[in-house]
Amino acid sequence: MNAEVLVAGAGPAGLTAAIVLAQRGRQVVIVDAQAEGANTSRAAVVHPRTLEVLEAYGVADRLAAHGIHTPVFTIRDRDKVLVPVPFDGLPTAYPYTLMISQADTEAYLLARLEELGGKVIRPAHVNGIEQDADGVTAILDDGQRIRAAYLIGADGLNSTVRESAGIGFTGGTYAESFVLADVRLSGGVPQNEVILYFSPAGLVVVAPLPGGLHRIVATVEEAPKEPDIPFVQRLLDTRGPEAEPVRVEELVWGSRFRVHHRIADTYRQGRILLAGDAAHVHSPAGGQGMNLGIDDAVHLGEVLARVLDGEPESLLDSYAAAHRRQAEQVVTLAGRLTELATAASGRRVLRNLVLALAGRIPAVRNRLAWQLSGLNRRQAA
Repeated sequence: MNAEVLVAGAGPAGLTAAIVLAQRGRQVVIVDAQAEGANTSRAAVVHPRTLEVLEAYGVADRLAAHGIHTPVFTIRDRDKVLVPVPFDGLPTAYPYTLMISQADTEAYLLARLEELGGKVIRPAHVNGIEQDADGVTAILDDGQRIRAAYLIGADGLNSTVRESAGIGFTGGTYAESFVLADVRLSGGVPQNEVILYFSPAGLVVVAPLPGGLHRIVATVEEAPKEPDIPFVQRLLDTRGPEAEPVRVEELVWGSRFRVHHRIADTYRQGRILLAGDAAHVHSPAGGQGMNLGIDDAVHLGEVLARVLDGEPESLLDSYAAAHRRQAEQVVTLAGRLTELATAASGRRVLRNLVLALAGRIPAVRNRLAWQLSGLNRRQAA
């Protein structure tokens, strides 16, 4: 054996799993297909439950110190608040949404892994897998073979581990495309609030990031490959605040993507286990994807450490079943939010009227806060 556990993928889920295993004294090897520094800032939301599960592993305080604390999550129609979702009253040490770029989140996770003596082997792509009763052998693209007792596939949407294991990835793709942009703004955007603008013209999300930036996410029929300042400005002019308009002063980074909604048919096949985007992908509505992946990784790392200590392998089946159920719930929530956000133009006025009425009901606001924050997953821990 080269390691007790091999982790494929050094995104947030893979790094987290490696940290948990290393801190618990297990021998772990982590490989990633990307060259160093090739990651981007795609995910930008870290929810309270994620910080709670990272607390024992020396990462939560570092993230919290660097990111922007946003205690309110609101759905608006231009200047009108439809549904306020307050996080500041939640029973947690982290009563806020933490806004921080994925690149920074990964940097803090990698730094913690290195403190524990781990490192990422890169670029190293897993091309194939051979599994037997005693372990798993991963064949890299350069022909190198790495042998481990267990393999964690945390290698994303197009997971080679999942495909090599023959695990189905059931679901579909949304018709709309999404625009991402990190920009500098002036004008009427609150600094301590994550805002979903459900305007009659369509969805745009505006959220603060460290360094005076804001993250923009929008649905469009066909997004440009590289959105520019005029394109983002039009989105904000037609969907954002009206009383005090917003001006895009600088575009730091931009991208586009299609959104899938898929869940792996199983999270475990023998000694191969899945976590993160390799196991589930869905709409960015509600900012759940990376958070659910980190939650997977913490619990999978803890369970694997127990199994390696001699506890029954049935614990791995319990992980697989419980976290697949969680993914189903999150995919359903994100799907509902996406359907609301992408409602046909003729239905948007009625949608906003219904949302405004629902937003007056405290139970609705509280339930959304529990779901979006991830605190509803405490019971399954």
